[in-house]
Amino acid sequence: MKKPIFTGSGVAIVTPFTEDGIDYKKLEELIEFQIKEGTDSLIICGTTGEASTMPDEEHKAAIKFAVDKVNKRIPVIAGTGSNDTRHAIELSQYAEEVGADAILSVTPYYNKTSQRGLYEHFRVIANSIKIPVILYNVPSRTNLNINPETLKALSEIENIAAVKECNLAQVGDIINLCGDDLTIYSGNDDQVLPLLALGGKGVISVMANIIPKDTHDLVAKFLNGDLEGSRKLQLATLDLIKALFIDVSPIPVKAAMNLMGMNVGGCRMPLVDMSDKNLEVLKKAMQNYGLIG
Repeated sequence: MKKPIFTGSGVAIVTPFTEDGIDYKKLEELIEFQIKEGTDSLIICGTTGEASTMPDEEHKAAIKFAVDKVNKRIPVIAGTGSNDTRHAIELSQYAEEVGADAILSVTPYYNKTSQRGLYEHFRVIANSIKIPVILYNVPSRTNLNINPETLKALSEIENIAAVKECNLAQVGDIINLCGDDLTIYSGNDDQVLPLLALGGKGVISVMANIIPKDTHDLVAKFLNGDLEGSRKLQLATLDLIKALFIDVSPIPVKAAMNLMGMNVGGCRMPLVDMSDKNLEVLKKAMQNYGLIG
């Protein structure tokens, strides 16, 4: 049995940018906001953090900054995935060196690989470090699925501890195959409760950027036996979640944060601002949730 890196809500935190680079003062504000609101773990330089547009120097600086500012109050998980295995190893070793509690490693995209290639890719990354590895299975972005049998084999590697799973259809099979050797976190905000019901331990969340307490509570209530309270929260968030994914994430969540006065800036190209039509949908969902007037 492997101990979970965290249980509850892990925020896939946005990266606030200026024209000159990362706005570290703003990033520190966001980190403090998340910890104050009860977020259980912080994921830096993930998809929501736009790591794919960060040069290595900036990517590494963001990881170190988050580790230093959090200062062990909650686990910091560094996004270090790449479709170049050697590059993923380099970033992962750096994250371990500066004190990250775990890494998040996505399936190879564009060049892709076979199931055997996936096993070897993640095996050599895991063997290059001692800190825990969370696998990231997001077929909608990579066009590649980690099959349950491959996850079973990977779960036998000592420091492969968890998967951020976006394919709900296979969660039951993963639980049956891996048991307590692989913690499962939801990668979809609208499917947190179903995944918990199957045996998951939490979520790595986009919506936690704007509703951190509710995201934490959704999981905590379920794990503490308040199934009805958890169900009500999941249902209450659904319209907001739809609006947060009406465009390519993290475009809508950054727009939402700006509407709330958080001033996180925009996304880096190729991501562009929302259309006026989609922005109105987002505003209405936020108003209905009570986030803006």
